[in-house]
Amino acid sequence: METLIINIPDKKSALVKQILLGLGVTIKSENGDKMKPSDYAKSIQMSKKDVQKMLKDISESRNEWERDI
Repeated sequence: METLIINIPDKKSALVKQILLGLGVTIKSENGDKMKPSDYAKSIQMSKKDVQKMLKDISESRNEWERDI
């Protein structure tokens, strides 16, 4: 497995983490905190339904991409 360190601006970190998690990326934070999807939704002011739809779309895209490999 490859390790990649990404510095993300505070205002964008929740969205970027959400997208990466949806793609199956394991995220280790420096403080060891683990946010739940509902925490991400609150921090980026999206409804839980919108977040679930976004994660579903990401998952479907990932599955299609993996089938094409």
